[in-house]
Amino acid sequence: MFRVRRPALSAATAATLLLALTACGGSAGAKSSASSGSSDLSSVTLAVGDTGWARAQAVLKLAGLDKTPYKVKWSVFQGGDLQLQAVRAGALDVASSSEIPPVFAAADGNANFKVVAVQKGTTLQQEVVAPKGSKITSMAQLKGKKVGYVKNTTAEYFLYELLKQAGLKWSDIKAVPLLPDAGLAALNGGSIDALASYGNSIIAAHGQGATTIGSGADILSGNFNWEASDKTIASAAKRAALADLLARVNKGYAYIRNGHETDYAKVTATTTHQSVSEALSQYKAGEQQRPTTIGLTTKAAIVSEQQVADAFDALGALPKHLDVSTFWTDVLNSDLRKALAS
Repeated sequence: MFRVRRPALSAATAATLLLALTACGGSAGAKSSASSGSSDLSSVTLAVGDTGWARAQAVLKLAGLDKTPYKVKWSVFQGGDLQLQAVRAGALDVASSSEIPPVFAAADGNANFKVVAVQKGTTLQQEVVAPKGSKITSMAQLKGKKVGYVKNTTAEYFLYELLKQAGLKWSDIKAVPLLPDAGLAALNGGSIDALASYGNSIIAAHGQGATTIGSGADILSGNFNWEASDKTIASAAKRAALADLLARVNKGYAYIRNGHETDYAKVTATTTHQSVSEALSQYKAGEQQRPTTIGLTTKAAIVSEQQVADAFDALGALPKHLDVSTFWTDVLNSDLRKALAS
């Protein structure tokens, strides 16, 4: 999703993604942006991905910013990797992810998307955990053990880095790729010895007695990308709508920080099955570590993602060296700068 910091879909996978989507409520590589030339966005529809418990939608609704002059068709996924698969399949216009998924989505050299904005956020709740009653208390004890992880996400990246810090190689563990919910079930069922995951699955794991044996908090950069399809980027009207939507999300997070933390915690607690006090405590810790904000693409953010790609290259997970700048653009920067300032 980073210290810094797949492949083409089969027709069957693309069809599955299309069926799985649930709606709620220039050249693509150009390096400069143009205004939409019109303030009427009523004919624009953006198909936008959201992750987990639909956090972006919740933020907009809570802040009263969900009534847009364009249509937004939201779809919820378990991770940013699945969102980018949907973009590649033509099922989404816009995705949000950590730094890791676009690396794998672009690995075959046929990326049909660009990173258009960067959201800074907390890196807490990105952990390697052992189940209740386990005798495993450190990363070094994972040698020879079955470790679940969420493939092509921050979990794979920080697990790799934490193993290195413990003097272990990836080949020293029996790595088992699992989606977050399946990973949690496997951890509780005893079919894996530890789990590298994030967000709700880590919250739930702790609620069921799991203990932390490694954290990605200081490994990950806190950069979370917003990606748009090349087709979306090519439309001036869609760029204007997307810039407005991202500015609304940014303002929504500011609204929550400005005295509405408990309201947000109540929404969070309902979806994560925590107490409001637990959700509030986690929110405050995350915002203290790194306030959630959305900004422009920058050279520093590209360098950060290149470090991630280089790590996966060293791991042997990529078919060849990847220049991440090929799927970054500043095409949205002008529109987004204006929208953020309004």
